[in-house]
Parts: sequence; C-alpha cells; structure tokens
Amino acid sequence: MPHSVSDSPQTAVDEWEPMKAPSDTTPIELQTAPTEMKVEDLFNDEEYDDEEFKGSENVTESMGSSPATAGALQPKAPASQSDPETMQAFYQRLFPFRHLFQWLNHSVKPSTDFAHREFAFTLPNDAYLRYQSFPTADLLRKHVVRLNPSRFEIGPVYTANPRDRKTLRRSANFRPMAKELVFDIDLTDYDEIRTCCDLANICHKCWSFVTMAIKVVDSALRNDFGFEHIMWVYSGRRGAHAWVSDKRARSMDDQKRKAVAGYLEVIKGGAQGGKKVNIKRPLHPHITRSLDLLKEHFQRDILQNQDPWAEPKKAEHLLRLLPDKTLSDALRKKWDSAPGRSSANKWADIDALAKAGVSKTLDVKVLLEAKQDIVLEYTYPRLDVEVSKKQIHLLKSPLVVHPGTGRVCVPIDNNTLETFDPLAAPTVTRLLDEIDAWDKSNEMDDDRDTTQKVQDYEKTSLKPYVDYFRTHVARMLRDEKPMKRERDEEDAMEF
Repeated sequence: MPHSVSDSPQTAVDEWEPMKAPSDTTPIELQTAPTEMKVEDLFNDEEYDDEEFKGSENVTESMGSSPATAGALQPKAPASQSDPETMQAFYQRLFPFRHLFQWLNHSVKPSTDFAHREFAFTLPNDAYLRYQSFPTADLLRKHVVRLNPSRFEIGPVYTANPRDRKTLRRSANFRPMAKELVFDIDLTDYDEIRTCCDLANICHKCWSFVTMAIKVVDSALRNDFGFEHIMWVYSGRRGAHAWVSDKRARSMDDQKRKAVAGYLEVIKGGAQGGKKVNIKRPLHPHITRSLDLLKEHFQRDILQNQDPWAEPKKAEHLLRLLPDKTLSDALRKKWDSAPGRSSANKWADIDALAKAGVSKTLDVKVLLEAKQDIVLEYTYPRLDVEVSKKQIHLLKSPLVVHPGTGRVCVPIDNNTLETFDPLAAPTVTRLLDEIDAWDKSNEMDDDRDTTQKVQDYEKTSLKPYVDYFRTHVARMLRDEKPMKRERDEEDAMEF
C-alpha cells in the first residue's frame, strides 16, 4: 500500500532504479541502492492541450521511444490486466487527470500547491522514479501517457519545485510543507484475528474489518477533529486509504500528525499473545462512540462470520483476557466437554457462568471492562500509524490500477459503505471492454455530435466512482475559495 520514505529529502532518489518497485508494505529506504542513470533529459516542459479523455479514435497514440517500454514487463496480475498497451489505453481514455489536478491543487487555477507536488512512478520494467512535478494537469497527463507507469504515488508539496531539489539539497529552502493527512488500513494487520483469509487474500467476510475501521476513523476525524473533506479509497487489493484534504489537515507538521495517529491508536502489541487493549476508565467519548458503532459488527461479523474462538488454542487466548481465574477455569472445563462449541455460544457462556456464581471473587465491573476490551481487540481499527505520522510519506494515487489485481483504486462512498464490494471493483480490462461494447451498440447512431459528447469513462462502470470523486472535489473547492482569496490578498500586500 503506501511507501515509507526517509525523513530526509536529501536521501531520496530521482534516477532510474533497476530494482523491484516497492511492495505495498516495503519501506523505500530498505530497497537496494539504485544505480546512477539520469532521467532529466527525458522531460521537456511543453504544454499538452489535448482533451482529458481521448475518444476511441485516439487510443493508438504512439509512445515513441519512451524508456517505459524498454524493460520486460513482469505482471503480477494476468498479462491482459497490466500489459503496457492496456495501461496506456487506461491513461488515455479513462483516468481523470483534471479532477486529480483540482483535488491536489485546491483550485482550478494552477498554483504551487500542484506545481511543487511530488509524484513518483512505478514503471513497467520495475524502475521507480521519484521527485517528479508538473505545473498543469495536461503536462502530468502527457508524461503519464509517455511513461506508462504501472501505478504512481503522490507525495507532499515542497517549498520549492521537487525537480530543483539537488540545487537546494543542503538548504532549508527545500522541505515538505503540506500534504493531506492520510490513513492506511491493511487486512494483513488483521491476520491474527481473521479466520477466513490471510496474507494478500480477502473475501467478503474479512472485508467487514475494513468497513468497521472506516466507520470508526471517519467518525473520529469528523466529530473529534472537525475535518470535512475526507475521501476513502479502495487500495485495489486488501485495504483502504483515507485522504483528509482540509487545509488544517494539510498544513499539519509531523508532531501534530503523530498526535492524531496516537489518538486513534488503541490496538498495541505484536502478533504474539498478550493483551492488546489497555484503556483507562472512565472511557473517553471516542471509545464509547466506537463501541456503539462496533457492537452490532461484533455480534454478526466477529462471533458469527469469523468464529474466532472455535479452535481450542484461540479459545485459550480469550480465557487469558478474562480477569478472574476461577471463571476462566470453569469456562475451560465447559468448553472441553463440548468440542465444536461456537464462538457466539462461548461468548454467552461468560455471562451465564458469571451469573451462576462460579466465582465468589468475581468483580462484575472489572468483567464488563474486560469484555469491552475484548470487543475492541477484535473490531477496532488496526492502522499502520507510521503512514500517518510524516508529511513525506508517499501514497498510491486514487483511481490508478493496482498492478497485482488489475482493479481500479476507486473511491468508497460512505453512504454506501456497507454494500461496497472490493471484489466487484472494476478492472481495467473490463472497463475497456465496456467501452467497446458501448461503441458497438451505438455505432448505428447517425447523430455523431451526440455520440462524441459521451466521454469514455461515462460508457463504463467507472462512471459512478469518477462522479463521486468529482463531487468530492467540487465541495472542497467551494470551501477553499475564501482561503485562496485571503492568500491572494496577503500576497498582494507583500512588496
């Protein structure tokens, strides 16, 4: 998913790197040192004024001698999902460059919010290209089509153009100054409690963990921090990312980001044993609200669908989380005599035996608190907090194609969160097939002008996701206008 990068911009790389592109979980600083091969000459600065979404007649636009096709492609997804020709068609016909520009620029008028933004490209030959920047959406589109990356990441806005960083390397004039506050949910962090899948595999049962996490984090960001412009994006495989675009969030320094991440961190400790939730009483309002949001999910998605304590070893972990040894011993004896007892029944047994008085020393209040902690351990978000702590972290762009699955990283509408199906997210080949099918069904239409008004993305199942993204951007731009006006007035006052 996101990539952790070095805290110091001076150590970053902007050369061709003949190494594997970073995996979803591998920090960049752990990669093999790249060989030196300059790429400055690859780029020129001419504007690109073609329309954003090319029609069917334009998809054969040549890439010329772009180095992006020089290396042999090693696709993780089926070849048809991620080969260069397919990806080039996707960028030319479907990717919403102008909406992305407005989202990152916070205005329709070009500014340094976009021009000083870092982009990083993972190329088809697994080279990784960093510290790229573009003054306009058209120029970004031109170079993406030329490079034809398997995906690209978005970094911070710097105090100067990232392309000039070498001349400013030892100067305080080059540093990250703004970036969206981001969060990362990865289902591999749930492997110790999900019983249906592991590693990169997902299903509808374990996707409920992502749904729970989105509900809790989104509620906290809105109610406790007052953020409004939050967009959740499917990672394309096994998780989701949050992008918080409010100006207050973008301008946070690393210490403030760390504080927000710490506020949301409840699950602590490694994958091996031990109690992972240790919260103070009385409960913080955020925890109380989270328990209320999660209680129904615990009954349905955890006890019934995951059945986490069906195995004796897992049941033993549950017993260790209870505060009374006599009660735990009684439960162990009951469960040993009834192999195959479901997790839902085992959970009910805790209260039943407690009320039966099997332990004379049981403190009912302490038992209730222990049960709350257990609910949180199995439902509360498990965030990769390191992703959220630093401005300099790179995160995969929304609406790119995940090279491992071919699925588009589509935004998730909070209003339909419960019904979002990651396995039904559109794949790039499916989208291109849908364009062909639409064109074929409309080829007999004599009204050519009407047909040409339909952009390619509107012919596909990507349309509701692009429309959602566009609406999200429009709301943000509306709220940014007063801020931009104030900034312009401040600039005008400087002589």
